[in-house]
Amino acid sequence: MAAIDLNADLGETVDGVPTADDAALFAVISSANVACGGHAGNAAAMREAVSRAAAHGVAVGAHPSYPDRVGFGRARMSLPAADLRASVDEQLAALVSAGADVRYVKPHGALYHAIRDDRIAADAVASAVTNLSAKLGRAVPILGLEGEISAAAERAGLPFRREAFLDRGYLADGSLVPRGRPGDLLHDTGEVARRAVRLAEEGVVTATDGSLVRTGAVSLCLHGDTPGAVAMARAVRAALEAAGVEIRAPW
Repeated sequence: MAAIDLNADLGETVDGVPTADDAALFAVISSANVACGGHAGNAAAMREAVSRAAAHGVAVGAHPSYPDRVGFGRARMSLPAADLRASVDEQLAALVSAGADVRYVKPHGALYHAIRDDRIAADAVASAVTNLSAKLGRAVPILGLEGEISAAAERAGLPFRREAFLDRGYLADGSLVPRGRPGDLLHDTGEVARRAVRLAEEGVVTATDGSLVRTGAVSLCLHGDTPGAVAMARAVRAALEAAGVEIRAPW
């Protein structure tokens, strides 16, 4: 039987208001990327997310970002490596302090994309995850797209796991269509569900130019703040289960 992880970005409160329907999504997913305060979230939101994850048997991953609450972590920042590492260290520690058994780390937004091509940033993030691993007494995987971060994880002796996106457009090189450009987001629930099944069964996704991108993904991401996210998540889970795909966390 094929198996795949289904993850979503949750705990992303802004001024006390959640950006997603966390209660509904925790009932559908198998892993939650919990905001750690860098772009969104706070101690109370982290504790609530940890509690919900425990209630639903969902694995908790840390979702650190650039320290950019004003821009929701979606703008690339020029930070010295030591400052970036310290910020990620602080965010990971905050989630642990909220009671999380952190099973993996998935950077958010602009940081997620920066560490694909910026070796210095990738090494800074890997160093912070190494620190977390030492505290937890086990190697914590990094979840992301292939690039400098996968090489940095290998140098640091950390597991690297690949993911694919269900609601984002792909370019032929395997990168995502930048937000705000045509084709950046998928809105058709049926299309998203069919993409999920193909990714689970074949490991490929169709890019905007019609070419096939092989992802090697063990986890599929559906953004919690995408319009219609709950309906999409439910449709994805139903389609996967109907295809005989087991939904479970790989951590």
